Amino acid sequence: ITLNSAMSYLIKQDFSWEILVVDDGSIDSTVSEVKKIREKMKSHVRLLSVSHGGKGWAVKNGMLAALGTYRFMADADLSMPINQLDRFLIQMELGKDIVIGSRQIAGARRFNEPSIRHIVGKCFNWFVRLVALKGIQDTQCGFKCFTCDAAEYLVSVAQTKGFGFDVEILSLARRRGFKIVEIPIDWYHERDTKIRLFVDSFVMFWETIKVSIRGLMEKYVS
Repeated sequence: ITLNSAMSYLIKQDFSWEILVVDDGSIDSTVSEVKKIREKMKSHVRLLSVSHGGKGWAVKNGMLAALGTYRFMADADLSMPINQLDRFLIQMELGKDIVIGSRQIAGARRFNEPSIRHIVGKCFNWFVRLVALKGIQDTQCGFKCFTCDAAEYLVSVAQTKGFGFDVEILSLARRRGFKIVEIPIDWYHERDTKIRLFVDSFVMFWETIKVSIRGLMEKYVS
């Protein structure tokens, strides 16, 4: 459903595009379904299989394998309607290096989100601003667009393989002086999400602390 929805939108656009699906050891039908679609859309759909390592690991490999001038990172459940990609591209054309989809800033809308998830998310975002990254309201939204230069630099330097990856690459981007903007999006909660709310939240808190420590100790190689 995700691929068909994305292709239905992209095929109508006047720019060249590709969809790169990163499979990091899924046990469902993802690989077989992507292969079926690829048989019909070889010039537009690619499948990259990597060992299981976490969200950051999957995104890192995907960004380095991508070929586009702009590289758009998207959650597989496509919880943001794909036609909102236009909002990102407008900002990229205005000279931004990174455009972050936000569920927190004015104009954003959330649908069907459980209250407990919303509360945990707000607490985490507050914690990120406190210890690692001031000024960004929603680091964890899975929809972000990068120039190729920004993407390749950031994922090459980043060390986090899990959900704290977003905090790390945005912190690195701020240090490097990349032009960043947050834009509001519509976001629909996916009830079948694989995120373990409390377990993964704890991991993200710990990974954020490590990102902050690395930055203070100048552990990143530019």
